[in-house]
Amino acid sequence: MKNFLLFISFFALIVTCRAQQAANTDGWISLFDGKSLNGWKVGENASTFSVRDGAIVANGPVAHLFYDGEVKNHDFKNFEFKADVMTTPGSNSGLYFHTAYQDSSWPRKGYEVQVNNSHGDWRRTGSLYAIQDVKEVYVKDNEWYTESFSVKGKHVTIKINGKTVVEYDEPENVKRDVGMEGRLLSSGTFAIQGHDPGSKVYFKNIMVKPLD
Repeated sequence: MKNFLLFISFFALIVTCRAQQAANTDGWISLFDGKSLNGWKVGENASTFSVRDGAIVANGPVAHLFYDGEVKNHDFKNFEFKADVMTTPGSNSGLYFHTAYQDSSWPRKGYEVQVNNSHGDWRRTGSLYAIQDVKEVYVKDNEWYTESFSVKGKHVTIKINGKTVVEYDEPENVKRDVGMEGRLLSSGTFAIQGHDPGSKVYFKNIMVKPLD
């Protein structure tokens, strides 16, 4: 009987702690444990991604790291997403949403939110890549900043350190150019881009708040 009561007390403590944790995060769920790539999947050039000092490092040949974990069965439609990002000089990367796993090449499905403060590509951090682009540079290399974006119906919002840099409404029955046919709102997972061997970008505190 004593052991049973201890078990009940322990179980109640776990439930209480989890409830408090959920309340404290206000609906935000972590997608990265800070220690490993568990819950993430990459095909070709897997060595492009590693974990160092609590962050995912993207540095190497073209590759994409897709969230493949249990949260929403890695299928998100309406959501808020945020990550802390640090670029190094001359680096390029991106964060995809509404995308799907591919073994290789650039993701054909979904949108890319640009990560680029000083690379030769003029589309800067915060751009909804090749759809609604940002020319201004809002953050510096070698400094952590927060990049966040949300999808609510047909509306996309992108923020840098809380400052809104893109508001985009996808038109009904929109037609994309050849090679861009998959740049449409639907549902899907997230992906981190490894752009080229000369680019090194860090990502941590990767969080999502599902809205449906």
